[in-house]
Amino acid sequence: MMVDLSSIKEHADIIGADGVHVGTVDHVEGDRIKLIKADSGQGSHAGHHHYISKGLIAGVDEDGTVRLSATGANAVLFEEEKDER
Repeated sequence: MMVDLSSIKEHADIIGADGVHVGTVDHVEGDRIKLIKADSGQGSHAGHHHYISKGLIAGVDEDGTVRLSATGANAVLFEEEKDER
């Protein structure tokens, strides 16, 4: 089942399959969710946006929470940066 990306709202929580908070939605850009910069990580990953592909989205709860099909730790491994399309 494909998720309707228009149902994803700004500032919604993104939660891994294991219940771990992965990030917060900045907005949807194309077929990816752009995370807020505060969720960008440490070191060379700090200070710029990361993205989550729609292929990792399992669904959107009634309260707007985005649920991923991957665990929190695995979802971070699949995060993309702006030029990784």
